[in-house]
Amino acid sequence: MCIFVGTKANKMKTITHLSEERGHADHGWLNAKHSFSFASWYDPTKIHFGALRVLNDDIVAPGMGFGKHPHDNMEIITIPLEGSLRHEDSMGNGSVIEAGEVQVMSAGTGIFHSEQNASTKDPINLFQLWIFPDTQQVEPRYDQIQYSQDDMKNRFLQIVSPNKEDAGTWIHQQAWIHLSEMDGDTDLTYSLKKEGNGVYIMVIDGEATINEQDLRKRDAMGISETSSISIHATSTTRLLVIEVPMNID
Repeated sequence: MCIFVGTKANKMKTITHLSEERGHADHGWLNAKHSFSFASWYDPTKIHFGALRVLNDDIVAPGMGFGKHPHDNMEIITIPLEGSLRHEDSMGNGSVIEAGEVQVMSAGTGIFHSEQNASTKDPINLFQLWIFPDTQQVEPRYDQIQYSQDDMKNRFLQIVSPNKEDAGTWIHQQAWIHLSEMDGDTDLTYSLKKEGNGVYIMVIDGEATINEQDLRKRDAMGISETSSISIHATSTTRLLVIEVPMNID
């Protein structure tokens, strides 16, 4: 179900994506939930949210993963929630990304990479985002950063931005990504960084109310045509906040 809200008195537009209505693919070694049309799952009402093309919620079995495969002209952000992921690519990078870290890859002119669960005992749960870039055919690049859970307590911790000098890492797009962990019965207001952008908020876990809409674990809301968004956490709640341009070429 997609719930649209918008009035003349309040120009804010919202769309609600409930967790159970995401696409689902169970390959045995991979249990994947898709917020937007991906691979064999297609929903014409869920192609993208502005520049946000993919938000996959993947659980990869121990010792399993994605073999070497290509990408181009896409900004790819990987956020492990639990477990560890082994990465190798055609630029010569090889590393393990764990919960508390963020990986960014600008595919640009073209790159091959593989992703494997680094553990032979425990599954890994991760989010992978694809964002359309604002510049085509850039030189491929890779980055990986750590963040502190304490720094996201009752605030928005910036992990991705368009600016090399800012906190976190950066991508080729006027987009910002934040994480937050809110205590129960607390409020936060997110102020958009750029006019014309929208925000896609996913409840990682917990419960929150946004624009009078109650959201639970893995529910999400896309919000546009506003300059700020008020969020109320009704229990201890973790959020993924993705701000992206709404108009893309």
